[in-house]
This record gives sequence, C-alpha cells and structure tokens, in this order.
Amino acid sequence: MSGDTIGLLADSFMKILIPGLKMTIPLTVLSFSIALFISVLVALIQFADVPVLRQICRFYIWFVRGTPLLVQLYVVFFGLPSVGIMIDAFPAAVLVLGLNEGAYCAETVRSSLEAVPSGQFEAGLCCGMNYAQIMWHVVLPQAFRTAVPPLFNSLISMVKNTSLAANITVVEMFMATQRIVGRTYRAMPLYLEVAFIYLIFSTALSWLQRWCEKRLNHYGGV
Repeated sequence: MSGDTIGLLADSFMKILIPGLKMTIPLTVLSFSIALFISVLVALIQFADVPVLRQICRFYIWFVRGTPLLVQLYVVFFGLPSVGIMIDAFPAAVLVLGLNEGAYCAETVRSSLEAVPSGQFEAGLCCGMNYAQIMWHVVLPQAFRTAVPPLFNSLISMVKNTSLAANITVVEMFMATQRIVGRTYRAMPLYLEVAFIYLIFSTALSWLQRWCEKRLNHYGGV
C-alpha cells in the first residue's frame, strides 16, 4: 500500500465515521425502535388470533418480506410525491426501515411467544391474573429471552441496510464515501474503508449481544 493511499485513508476516515455517528447510528436506533414496537404489536395480534386484524398482519408480513427494501424506499420517497405526499429523506428512511424490519422481527417475536409453554399461561390464570397481566409479566419476558439472539441479528442487519438510504439522498456513511470517491476516483481503498467501519459497528453489537445473553442466562434465561 503506497503512502498516498495511506494518506487518503487517514484523511477520509473521520469524514466517513462522523456521518456514521451522526446519521447511520440515529437512523438505526430510530428505525429499530419502530420495528420492535411493530413486531410486538403484530406478534401479539397473531398470538391472540384476533379476527380480521390477524389477516391484516399476515398481509403486511407477506407484502413487506416479499418486496425488496430498495423498492420500498423508492416507493415512499419518489413515489408518494406523485400522489401529493411529501416525506423528507431521513424520515422516509426511518419509516421504511422500521416497517421493513418490523415484518421480520414480528415473526421472530411470534415464534418466541409460541415457544413459551402453555402451562405458564395456565399458571397465571390459577394465580388470578387477567390476560394482559399474564402476557406482560409471564409470557413476554420469557419470549424475549428466546428472541434476543435473532433480534440482535436483525439489528446488525439493519446497520448494514442503512447504506441503502444513500439511494434516497440520506447522507450516511456510504453516501459520504461515494462523495469522496467522486472527488478522488479511488474507489477500492475507500469502499474497503467504509466496509471496515461497518464491521466495527457490527462487531460492537455482537459484543453487546453476547453480554445481554450472559445477563439473561444469569437471571434464568434459556
């Protein structure tokens, strides 16, 4: 590696990392928070087998998981303005990423709910608890212990998927890298550098996942 390349990477590192800290991480946190809310709501509706709402949830999961995330971003950011609905780039990315990941996480949470032994629900009834109390205090805590590893996998995947937001003009890490490439015409080292930064973020989340799993196991998790 030449000194010129090393100088380029050193100069561009913070120019790529700062958009990651200011845009990629907030985009991930906000989107995943929406995804978690949607996933729990959709999973609970399916678990309780609520008429009509269950069919709506199944359609949502079917449609979102069956269409590309990039297409969904384009429909919301470029398509909705044609019907008079204007959404700025960052909120559009948050909305689409949240809705997209929510469909996948909903299946994770649903399967985790179904993995809780039915005897736990019956034990709650014997203790005089109502349905909401049983779900909140008995079933959901056990389900989330099971769901933590796959949910973290979804979170790590979302960090990488935020790079697609560059296609709708969100200036996150990948967009920042593309702009530097456009000025310097040094694509290979710069794209490898941004890949390394994504790897750092993903590795940090992997460490956090292992720590959470150890804590859950310490307190009686699966």
